[in-house]
Amino acid sequence: MRRFLSSLLVLGGVAVSGCAIPQQLEKIEQEQRRLRGEYLNVATEEVAMRKELESLRSNLADVAANLQQIQRDLSALREKVEEVRYQTDRQIGKSTRERDQRIRDLEARALRMEESLKARDDELKTLREALAKVESPPKGPQAGAGAEGAGETASKEPAGESDAVRKEYEEALKLVDRKDYRGAIARFREFIKKYPKSDYADNARYWVGESFYALREFDQAILEFDGVRRTYPNGDKVAAALLKMGFAFAELGDKVDARLILQELIDRYPKSEEASKAKQKLKALGS
Repeated sequence: MRRFLSSLLVLGGVAVSGCAIPQQLEKIEQEQRRLRGEYLNVATEEVAMRKELESLRSNLADVAANLQQIQRDLSALREKVEEVRYQTDRQIGKSTRERDQRIRDLEARALRMEESLKARDDELKTLREALAKVESPPKGPQAGAGAEGAGETASKEPAGESDAVRKEYEEALKLVDRKDYRGAIARFREFIKKYPKSDYADNARYWVGESFYALREFDQAILEFDGVRRTYPNGDKVAAALLKMGFAFAELGDKVDARLILQELIDRYPKSEEASKAKQKLKALGS
């Protein structure tokens, strides 16, 4: 642009000097007009370029500001995620501890009840023995020998013990079918006490839990189902016990523990029928 101005000045000086002929003056004027036009075009383009540059700078500033805001939002979101994760971990840990404590409390209460029942049984046994002595006094050595012989016979294992065990189990199960849940609980507990190593022992413990569940005594049901899981970890009733244990927690309004137990069932027995039911229950609980 400075070159254009210098050219104009030179041409203007030549014109003023009065030394050029008319034709030269006309050419000079034409050249001046051409240069003025080019100068105006260049000036216009410069103005447009300046405006475009200012627009680019403005857009760049907006982009930079938006990027900073996005970074701030991302940092805030990360902090929120960490906070939620921390709170969730604390809640799950707290719920697990509370569940375990509840189970321990139930076990302790059940132990106290069993001890009280045993004490009453011992007291009743003592009373019966005293009553028997009063009603049937000893009849001499021969009677004692006869009793001893009977004792030997009773101590022998009855023929076909497995059939007898199965029959007792089935008799107790009939009480469940008749909805005599109290009677079933007593019979199954007697069965477990009598045959603790039987193949039916875990089933019997499970049906004790089912009977309490049917009576809507969910705390006791949870205790029995948990007993199946802990006492018979390799039994065939563990999956069913976990399922009904989760249901019992849900009935008590404890959705957190219900979800934990049902998820444990799904993880341990993913292809079982109980796992399918557990998934449906989880959906119903809103997980």
